[in-house]
Amino acid sequence: MHQDYWNSCLNLIKKELESQSYNTWFKPIKPISYSNKILTLKVPNKFFYEWIEEHYLEILNNSVKKVLGNKITIEYIIKNNINDNEDKINNLNLKLNNDITLVSNLNSNYNFNNFVSGKCNNIAINAGKSISQKPGFTGFNPLMVYGGVGQGKTHLLHAIGNQIKLSKNDNRIIYVSSEKFTSEFISALKNNSLEDFTNYYMSLDTLLIDDVQFLYGKEKTQEIFFHIFNHLNLNKKQIIISSDRSPRELDGLEKRLVSRFKWGLTVELEKPDFETRKKILKEKLSSNNIKLSEEIIDYISFEVNTNIRELEGIIISLIAHSTIEKSDINLELTKKVISRIVKDSNNEIDIDFIQNTVANYFKITKEKMKDKIRKKEIVIARQVAMYFSKDFTNHSLKSIGNHFGGRDHSTVIHAVQSVNDMIDTDNIFRNSIQDLKKKFQIKSL
Repeated sequence: MHQDYWNSCLNLIKKELESQSYNTWFKPIKPISYSNKILTLKVPNKFFYEWIEEHYLEILNNSVKKVLGNKITIEYIIKNNINDNEDKINNLNLKLNNDITLVSNLNSNYNFNNFVSGKCNNIAINAGKSISQKPGFTGFNPLMVYGGVGQGKTHLLHAIGNQIKLSKNDNRIIYVSSEKFTSEFISALKNNSLEDFTNYYMSLDTLLIDDVQFLYGKEKTQEIFFHIFNHLNLNKKQIIISSDRSPRELDGLEKRLVSRFKWGLTVELEKPDFETRKKILKEKLSSNNIKLSEEIIDYISFEVNTNIRELEGIIISLIAHSTIEKSDINLELTKKVISRIVKDSNNEIDIDFIQNTVANYFKITKEKMKDKIRKKEIVIARQVAMYFSKDFTNHSLKSIGNHFGGRDHSTVIHAVQSVNDMIDTDNIFRNSIQDLKKKFQIKSL
């Protein structure tokens, strides 16, 4: 019977989606049972649940309501890829009773336990943890977090909020996007309930507002937010704000508002480096019981270097392809998926790539490497880049020298010999060469 119910739901869902989306995200789902208004579904992994919840929740809700009625609970079962056991996803039930809402708007899936730390985000994470123990009573009020798309700003805000709820159970806390805040404000104006709107936000202990840059040009919304901000700050209530740019770059926002963003701590979430991307990837795979070879993990971590969201997208695509095609995730599939998602992905190593990689590693500019500067750190970096250019490209010694400011072939020979000598005598330098060599080997896979 449960199969018939689910088939009826699928028929409705199929009408709402393109065939590719339907085949990728709904066809692999298997109904397990339906009893006591609980529909149990088996999904390949937690990614499927999270993706459906984020992108197709309304379509799923509507279809199940039409087939089974209101107040239905959907429970998910995932298959453990490691030992083939089946585990129920706890606290991830879909309640199809629209009267039930979480006032805090916090997503419990975003917490500090699954927020991978690295050089790119250590300051922000430590500040967030400190705030969560004493919201409103640290020097980090407000906390202004900024960074590019997909660097983890939203995850961090939810993680702080969820930790505050754990340590301060009575804390009145709200997470809201700037768009939702604006929408609520406009609705309050239309319904003559502006006082209720203002009192509601002024009664909070903690306000987390995401993507504040979208208040651009909304003068009335900025004005009401300014007053709410002042009230909360004056009463030692915690304010945490995110933006895709630093405060000084927030054009279109009132100067008096931007100046208040700078009162506490402003911290940037930077692009994760190679090692942090590996840690993020391994955490995602582990949480979904997925095993990949170290070779594939290194390849993905090296190629996908833009942001965390794109890294997660690669994982989701690999899982989807593997599930539909009923095949293992191998290097060939990985390359194919990455080539479709990541722009300019290729495995060709040229001298320009080597120069950029070595320059970044030694924290100098590529231009200095080509100049006639004789500082020791510049000379070593230049020699290392020449060494790898000889090792990983087909360029002649003369051609390599030309790429380094018109130097001759004897300079390249000397550089290669110098690097080999330092490898034999300096353990720290040898480790640096091994680190760099690994990067080039991964690129050439």
